[in-house]
Amino acid sequence: MGLFDYFKSSPEATLQKHAARAKDKRAQAPDRWESIQALGKLQSADAAKALLPRFTFYVDPSITDNDEKDETFRLVCAVGKAAIPPTRAFALKAESLSWPLKILERLADDDEMVEVLVGLLATMDVEYQRDPQRKLQALQALEEHKDARIGPAVERFLGDVNETARFHAVIAIFNQEDAPAHRAALEAALAAEESVRVKARLLEAFAQRGWEVGAGREKVGKALPPGWSLDAKGVPVRRP
Repeated sequence: MGLFDYFKSSPEATLQKHAARAKDKRAQAPDRWESIQALGKLQSADAAKALLPRFTFYVDPSITDNDEKDETFRLVCAVGKAAIPPTRAFALKAESLSWPLKILERLADDDEMVEVLVGLLATMDVEYQRDPQRKLQALQALEEHKDARIGPAVERFLGDVNETARFHAVIAIFNQEDAPAHRAALEAALAAEESVRVKARLLEAFAQRGWEVGAGREKVGKALPPGWSLDAKGVPVRRP
């Protein structure tokens, strides 16, 4: 091996160098920006994988942080469909789903997006979490989609410990064409619900569909939010 060959970096070494610097919070901003740009020029799945960790930390000042993340988003999306697998893998471990979901919404079709979200929910439970942000983001994202897989995946979150998770689960299910298939679970959720916000959202959806509140009518009737009543059949009615 000649002296020139010894010092010449391989493509793999170059990628590793820039990957390490792009995800280094302590690196100088100009150096990190240079590495982000270098990775972007590669336009490969490996480069996208190396760019994604930039979304995991914050740097001061905020304008620098925003610029770097916006540019990282642009460069990952520029990779195209090849960036989907590393982004999906990143989403499974990321503390926040905000950026990976934003990328997938740009690159993936509706079917694959639902697959990703349902898959993420399958890794989550309904018990107490110190930080339920990922779960809330996944549930909220599913509100924007219609798919037969959503109702079955979301139904168990009607009983989630987190009130906001229950709220988004209700919306996601009622946005589906097969919402009636989950009526029994929704009736049980309404009877058990203590949150005024979630209860009001359930009552509104029941009223729009002309649904009776079911076997829990007596319990529901005793704890209606202000402005609500039940008619003779047990259908919620919003009072003027």
